[in-house]
Amino acid sequence: MIEPIKEVRVMKKGLIIGGVIVVIVLICIGNVVSHYNRFVSQWEGINSQWAQVENQLKRRTDLIPNLVNTAKGYMKHEKEVFEHIADARAKLAGATTIPDKIKAHQGMGAALGRLLMIVERYPVLKANESFNRLMDELAGTENRIAVERMRYNEMVKQYNMSIKRFPGNIYAGIFNREEATYFEVPEAEKAVPKVEF
Repeated sequence: MIEPIKEVRVMKKGLIIGGVIVVIVLICIGNVVSHYNRFVSQWEGINSQWAQVENQLKRRTDLIPNLVNTAKGYMKHEKEVFEHIADARAKLAGATTIPDKIKAHQGMGAALGRLLMIVERYPVLKANESFNRLMDELAGTENRIAVERMRYNEMVKQYNMSIKRFPGNIYAGIFNREEATYFEVPEAEKAVPKVEF
């Protein structure tokens, strides 16, 4: 009679050990799935926010020809500025990856900065109503772009932190997740502008 009791105890221990192993395996699988889903959600958030940045950049790109055409009538001899803007627009059209698009839009920002400096030399142009409306639209668009870039960079930060922290870094390696690219201001644009009266 002692033998069947030992067998029952051994079976109970085996079932308990088997149950614990199953629970541990399920927890591990749940952890892997959770990290994978988090990476996917964050990556899609980055892509969605980048689309918002592009939306505002497109708005700016659409405004620029109107601004340039209005200014051209007053500044025919400032041909080089318009060529820089045209080159920047061409680079925008050819950019396909996020880093290329970021670089192209930085070039556009620099070209617009040169245009705005030249505009300061033409008081008659600044008094033109259509030019002022375009400048207001452009200023509003620039503010929207700044907000969307900030939101994009915040999404990138959250994602990059997720793939760098433990144990996310292990899962990021397993799932071949790489860091996302921040939208950064080039060194040339960080200089303090010179204001003269």
